Amino acid sequence: MSEGEAAAIARTGERPVTIASLARDFAQLGLRWGAVVLVHCSLSRLGWVCGGAPAVIAALERAVGSTGTLVMPSFTGDLSEPSRWRTPPVPESWWPVIRAELPAFDPAVTPTYNVGAVAECFRSLPGVLRSAHPQMSFAARGPAAARIVAGHALGDGFGDGSPLARLYDLDAKVLLLGVGHENNTSLHLAEHRAAWPGKRRREQGSPVLQGGARTWATFTETEYDDSDFSAIGEAFAATGQVADGPVGGGRGRLMYQRALVDFACDWLPAHRGA
Repeated sequence: MSEGEAAAIARTGERPVTIASLARDFAQLGLRWGAVVLVHCSLSRLGWVCGGAPAVIAALERAVGSTGTLVMPSFTGDLSEPSRWRTPPVPESWWPVIRAELPAFDPAVTPTYNVGAVAECFRSLPGVLRSAHPQMSFAARGPAAARIVAGHALGDGFGDGSPLARLYDLDAKVLLLGVGHENNTSLHLAEHRAAWPGKRRREQGSPVLQGGARTWATFTETEYDDSDFSAIGEAFAATGQVADGPVGGGRGRLMYQRALVDFACDWLPAHRGA
């Protein structure tokens, strides 16, 4: 048994977390049949889940039903401009080699990077569609999946040409499972839309397939910064628009994404760069 499993067991309580108990917890939070929901999840923070990541996904699908659509991040931040790597950095002499040799993003094959076991499991399931952005892709399954993942623009991967904007159009929900607002990617859409003193853009790069051939693509995007996302989330929760309750051995937070993004678009100019 790993240390992580031992900690999960200690967090769980009298009974293990199951598909049925998770589905009840999701319903108690307000997740309903037919919902379109973007899920960010830390499996270990939910306690010891009987069945692990597949069980969490099964419970989510039980909650939203056949008419609902699940969406999860399938990010690949390791397929990025090596000069920007900080945790850890790599020698400058490696940069041109990485740009020339890093395998191209393939939505069907490329694994997720640092988004958790549930998202990695989800992106490989039958019927899941994945957007084509080489760093900021999203995976979705359900009636609205094709609309959500289609046409993901290379520049501004969290902007108006992204699945986040399609979720906004659909008035989707965001569900945080065992994670806080620092993981709430929808706030990046607000960063793209809002203005504040000192807002900047940056260059990025990724290996992509064009006409079946690998190439290094460069593009520009907002310089995203999640350092104040927890503060935004706390301020938004104070408006009473976040359902917060137990999920397994952890906590879940459920909210409407459009309301969150609109709130953050007002919050950012008032607090950033002031």
